[in-house]
Amino acid sequence: MNIILLGPPGAGKGTQAARLEEVHGVKQLSTGDMLRAAVASGSELGQQAKDIMDRGALMPDALMIDMISERIEQPDCAKGFILDGFPRTVAQAEALDALLECKGLRLDAVIEIKVDEEALVGRIESRIAEAGGNGTRSDDNVETLRKRLEVYRQQTAPILPYYRDKGALKTVDGMRSIEEVAQAIETLLAEARSTAGSGI
Repeated sequence: MNIILLGPPGAGKGTQAARLEEVHGVKQLSTGDMLRAAVASGSELGQQAKDIMDRGALMPDALMIDMISERIEQPDCAKGFILDGFPRTVAQAEALDALLECKGLRLDAVIEIKVDEEALVGRIESRIAEAGGNGTRSDDNVETLRKRLEVYRQQTAPILPYYRDKGALKTVDGMRSIEEVAQAIETLLAEARSTAGSGI
C-alpha cells in the first residue's frame, strides 16, 4: 500500500500516518528524516546531500528521487510506504510517477486531509491560552503557523489539481475527530482496493 498524505501544517498528517503504520505495517517516509539518515550513513547520496545542505542550497529534485528510490527498496517498506512532505511540486509528482512506474509500483491513494485554516489558528490560540501564554513548542504560535500555511498554499497546494486530474486525489474532512478521520481514510483505502483489485 503506497500512499501520499497531503494537507497543511496542523492537519493531522503525522497522527494518521502513525496509525496507518501500526495498522497496516507500512512505513512513513519523511523527506527530512530521509535526508538526515542519508547524511548520517555517509553514502554517496548522503555526501551529496550534505554538501548541498552545507551550502544552504535547495535539494535538487533528482537527488530527492534517488533518495526515495533507495529508501523504498529497504525491508521496512516491503508492505508499502506513506510519503509525507514529498512531492511538493508538479515536477516532483511527475518524477515520482516515473520512478514508481520504473519499479513496477503505483500509488494506491493520494489523500488530502482538508482543514479550515482559521480553525487551526484558533486551536493554536487555545493551546497558548491553556499554557498560560506559552506555546507547547517553540514554533507553537500563531505567527509561525500563518507563515507555514502560506508556504503550503504557495508551494504544495498546486499539486492537488495534478492528482485530481489523474483521478487519484481523495479528500477527507480533517476537522472531524481523529477517529472519524481515521475511519474516513480506511474507507478510501478499501475503495482503492476494490477498484484496483490490489493486495493492499
